[in-house]
Amino acid sequence: MSKAKQTKKTSSKQTKQAAKAVATETPKADGKMSGLDAAARVLEEAGQPLNAKTMVETMLAKGYWKTGGKTPASTIYAAIIREIATKGGEARFRKAARGQFERAK
Repeated sequence: MSKAKQTKKTSSKQTKQAAKAVATETPKADGKMSGLDAAARVLEEAGQPLNAKTMVETMLAKGYWKTGGKTPASTIYAAIIREIATKGGEARFRKAARGQFERAK
């Protein structure tokens, strides 16, 4: 692979990572929370490990998050796992037990 192609790939990858970082740090203009933001807030308020189903029930009851999906608990579970895998020690979540998460300190 030529050096020009390598540079282009690297800069494209860096641009995507920078855009992703900005997207997760800035709140939405309409004031609505993302599912992960709502899950982090629920875990912070609970002060104890929760499973995805309990988190979603609380998020929906308190109006932190709205969804029309058929399996919102699965969606939140997968998103939390993905954040832990990609951010590692910088993730907002930590696995406490099988199927349970807590807020990372």
